[in-house]
Amino acid sequence: MASGGGDTRSGRATEALANLRLIARLDIKGPNLIKSVQLEGVRKVGDPQTFARRYYAEGADEILYMDAVASLYNRDTLTDLVRRTAEEVFVPITVGGGLRSADDVQVMLRAGADKVAINSAATLSPDLITEVAERFGSQCMVLQIDAKATRPGQWEALRDGGREHTGLDAVEWARRGEALGAGEILLTSVDREGTRRGFDVALIRAVGSVVGIPVIASGGMGTLEHLCAAVGDGGADAVAMAHVLHYGTLGIPDIRHATRARGLPVRAL
Repeated sequence: MASGGGDTRSGRATEALANLRLIARLDIKGPNLIKSVQLEGVRKVGDPQTFARRYYAEGADEILYMDAVASLYNRDTLTDLVRRTAEEVFVPITVGGGLRSADDVQVMLRAGADKVAINSAATLSPDLITEVAERFGSQCMVLQIDAKATRPGQWEALRDGGREHTGLDAVEWARRGEALGAGEILLTSVDREGTRRGFDVALIRAVGSVVGIPVIASGGMGTLEHLCAAVGDGGADAVAMAHVLHYGTLGIPDIRHATRARGLPVRAL
């Protein structure tokens, strides 16, 4: 496992530039695609399958479905949506929200998901990370971390859609998650989510400095420059985008063209 320090950050930045993925993030509440600000105050956007189909056609590298309330109500509302989407979308689909056991993961994979993102259940039972990784492979197990700043340079991991404290230091939790078998980190800044003020680059850099697995930056993208900062300064391996896509601020073809023009090698269409 990678240790902290400037050399690690530099090495991760180089790796990120070689493997940058553009991910469309779709947060779901019931049958609706929604968008929130700091994981609160949700607004309905539309039909999630329609948006997923559009982002696939536009060239998204992955689709990320997140059930915004499943962990609160102990329910699964995504299985049918994932099954329908997998029939029309042929890029990796990651699904998160309300997954509490390896059996839950198996159901979602059978529905058509390629990977699962687990937050709340993992903070309550860290051994679940290892169980999922051993049964389905580390590449399937994405550790979702919703991180909120507690002081400069320090963040706490939250669960239950950002509503509950865990007492876990987010950076150390990421390090531990990798050791337990996670194959990726989905890192969302609660403070930046939905604000369009840019990613928390310091958070991305801090997590990237202690893990050797890919880090997906999420929460805060409002401009192309924000993406470039997350990758170039933060060392992110992938960027999950929501607001800029849902409301047409930026389109995936434009993002792909502009990032390639800036020397960030993304997949050519």
